[in-house]
Amino acid sequence: MAALPNPERLPTLDILRGFALMGILIMNMPGFSYSGYTEADGSFHWPGAADQLAEQVRDALFSGKFNSMFSLLFGIGFTIQYTRMQQQDPLHATGLYVRRLLVLLVIGLLHATLLWTGDVLHVYALLGLLLVFGLRRLSDRGVLLLMALCLLYPLASGLLRFVVYTPEVVALRVQQDLAFGASNNAAFGAGSYADAVQENLRMMWRDYTDPLSAWGTFGWYVSMAFTMLVGLLAGRRRWVQRIPELMPRIRRLMWWALAVGLVCGAAFSLIFALNRAPGPSPIKLLGSLCYNLSRPAMMIFYVLLIVRLAQLPAWQRLLAPFAAAGRMPLTNYLMQTLLCTTLFYHWGFGLWDRVGPAWGFVLSLGLFFGVQVPLSLWWTRRYTRGPLEALWARLTYGRKAAAEAEASPAAAGGSSGIR
Repeated sequence: MAALPNPERLPTLDILRGFALMGILIMNMPGFSYSGYTEADGSFHWPGAADQLAEQVRDALFSGKFNSMFSLLFGIGFTIQYTRMQQQDPLHATGLYVRRLLVLLVIGLLHATLLWTGDVLHVYALLGLLLVFGLRRLSDRGVLLLMALCLLYPLASGLLRFVVYTPEVVALRVQQDLAFGASNNAAFGAGSYADAVQENLRMMWRDYTDPLSAWGTFGWYVSMAFTMLVGLLAGRRRWVQRIPELMPRIRRLMWWALAVGLVCGAAFSLIFALNRAPGPSPIKLLGSLCYNLSRPAMMIFYVLLIVRLAQLPAWQRLLAPFAAAGRMPLTNYLMQTLLCTTLFYHWGFGLWDRVGPAWGFVLSLGLFFGVQVPLSLWWTRRYTRGPLEALWARLTYGRKAAAEAEASPAAAGGSSGIR
């Protein structure tokens, strides 16, 4: 069958994708540059004042907000694209979208095993398959019910931790995590590329097969599912297309989201800074709940702020670099991993465990605005799709059909990316 032409591009979504890419790089920089397992015993790996401040700012303003933004955009993109596919080719729409998701799943798994285990693409792909085969037929009321359950899950999970995490389990878990920290340092900080791949496989295996690790992984899926469901609802109700009509509500909701996000963000940052001993406690449960409220609230604030600014001509010019990066999000997301693993891993420049949170924050901005934005501007002036977006289309539609879609009049305005 022929590839479907890309739908008319929505510039605001491109800007949001670009902004999310910047935030994801800031959020992921610690995972690229040193092992998070080294703090399993409650110690500070980077005790300096500047690094401590950078960690608190990163956790309060960036951590979890931007992969949530991408999952929101995925839900919106699913609704827009799948609806268009059904309108143009109803017999093949489901099969085509499933193939698209399976290609993304393979890309994500290769990314996680060959480069970095922090991959989120395979999570989006698996949740996308859930959307296709189950949730797309769910009523809006059913979607809202699932969203409420996702918000309640951290409370239920936190209460269950008091039963499961006995002092003996906590002590064993700390030993296991510190051992993983040591093996991370050996593989990523002193090993070959083959050693790094082997360590990635060990970590992925643990995340999905060890019961306690899989419990945490499931919680991550729940967080991603919540914002993806918000995106599904937004796509169904055409909120993106109705921005001018919804602007009064957008203004009010933006400030409420900021207030909730900042209060909860400050609360969980303070709670976890003062309560670092391993194991569950009532105050840490409160901190976890604050984090799980701050995460979507700050994300919604960022989205609505950009939506408002993107309607103003002067800001459209200032936000154009984000839009260029957002037109090729798959390419830029994977480029971030390639750049950072090359910088930090021993098989590259060997900066592993030498760059703390403060300089990591600066490096993130430097890589995004100094490397990714210029490359995106250069590429999008010449091509309608990023290189990996074009590969994704070819693997989904086939070479000839993807080329026809690329050459179609609609392709010049088409949307692309991690959706």
